[in-house]
Amino acid sequence: MDTSQNKYNKAAFGGVVAAIAASLCCIAPVLALVAGTSGMATTFSWMEPFRPYLIALTVLILGLAWYRKLRSRKEAESDCGCAEDEKQSFLQTKKFLLGVTLFAGLMLAFPNYSEVFYSQPKKEIVYVSQSNIVKEVFVVEGMTCAGCEAPVEGKVSKLNGIISVNASYENANTVVEYDKTKVNRAAIITAISSTYYKVVDK
Repeated sequence: MDTSQNKYNKAAFGGVVAAIAASLCCIAPVLALVAGTSGMATTFSWMEPFRPYLIALTVLILGLAWYRKLRSRKEAESDCGCAEDEKQSFLQTKKFLLGVTLFAGLMLAFPNYSEVFYSQPKKEIVYVSQSNIVKEVFVVEGMTCAGCEAPVEGKVSKLNGIISVNASYENANTVVEYDKTKVNRAAIITAISSTYYKVVDK
């Protein structure tokens, strides 16, 4: 394999690594729920401020990989008047680079569709006495993007007596309305904590 192909392969794999790193803070909660590993969700939260830079790095690296690939193809055609050698390995093909690019795109967009991994229970219409309704704000640490909100809302919504729940990573909190005769504050904290984010006592 020549030097240009080596650089092309490194660029392609570098793009994948940068894309995964850019979304790791949002992927970790899903992996934590699947693996049942506590603490994993917040392990990579420190990377969130670097996400814009990692996205830019991903685009730059993949752009470089495509440039190298297309340039090497033109050079091969001008040298022999034919297309690139068909015997090249799959890792050197445009199909592979296209697959890498699509995968990187899926990783970068993960926060926008991560809620599909969390089931939301069907809500039934219930009548609650106004005197039994409590609205409380829980301060939650570790949520770093919109993709972090879905697991919190999903877990709390499954509790009996929950009227509404709205998690916000921007405000670092979760606002819950609930029927105090059916559920209590401790149960809500336990539900939030089961998503591996931390509830901070006021």
